[in-house]
Amino acid sequence: MECQVLSDPRNAAFIVRLHFHDCFVQGCDGSILLDDTINLQGEKKASTNVNSLKGYRIIDRIKNKLESECPGIVSCADILTIAARDAVILVGGPYWDVPVGRKDSKTASYDLARENLPTADEGLLSIISKFLYQGLSVTDMVALAGAHTIGMARCHNFRARIYGDFEATSGKNPLSDSYLSNLKSICPATGSGDNNITAMDNVTPNLFDNSFYHTLLRGEGLLSSDQELYSSVFGIETKKLVQRYAEDTVAFFNQFSDSMVKLGNITNSDSFISGEVRKNCRFINT
Repeated sequence: MECQVLSDPRNAAFIVRLHFHDCFVQGCDGSILLDDTINLQGEKKASTNVNSLKGYRIIDRIKNKLESECPGIVSCADILTIAARDAVILVGGPYWDVPVGRKDSKTASYDLARENLPTADEGLLSIISKFLYQGLSVTDMVALAGAHTIGMARCHNFRARIYGDFEATSGKNPLSDSYLSNLKSICPATGSGDNNITAMDNVTPNLFDNSFYHTLLRGEGLLSSDQELYSSVFGIETKKLVQRYAEDTVAFFNQFSDSMVKLGNITNSDSFISGEVRKNCRFINT
């Protein structure tokens, strides 16, 4: 992971996002890593994943290295969970102990990938319900959203925000106006540009810190779903948490670590019983 993050800090965000998308569908079982085959429809081409996930080859390289040295021991699900922790550390974030022993699933769920994962334009109450369904609290949700302090977003996912209520939440001031103009130059209102990208934290995009929450306080959250944490009329609890993490980096780091452990402990009961340690993370064993 160190070489990958040093070569491109965005790789840290790719792996953290991959881990999150894995755990919200069938639990943390490596199902997101499975390629489509004649007998299996994977999750990679689901609308929530197809244009937003990268980093598969990084996991492939780690798995190949481990299989050459200790074959059949470390599951792809464990590799992804540990890699997400290491990725956060390598861009300045906190350390946490990762419980291991996950098994790799023999199945994937294209439908659950579309249903379970939050989207960029989703309302706060709907997103809260998706976290609660996974056994994660509102506090976990706000802390885990802090991972958006690293990584990029596609124009397709923030166009409605910047041509919608961005000015209303950010207020009229020269700095916000300049930032909004820059975003609109990256992401035209119509036509092409869906795949143009920009940082979700425009201050320290390659550093894991609490800058993301300051962005929300300014009303400049890039994604509508992020800004909802602070600006939604339903966000009484989430607003207080955003303020707290903006004020106290240690509190954010501590909660983020605890919430990542909870995320990583979401289990697939089927895989726990009948799962395997894949030889190749892209395919079930034959």
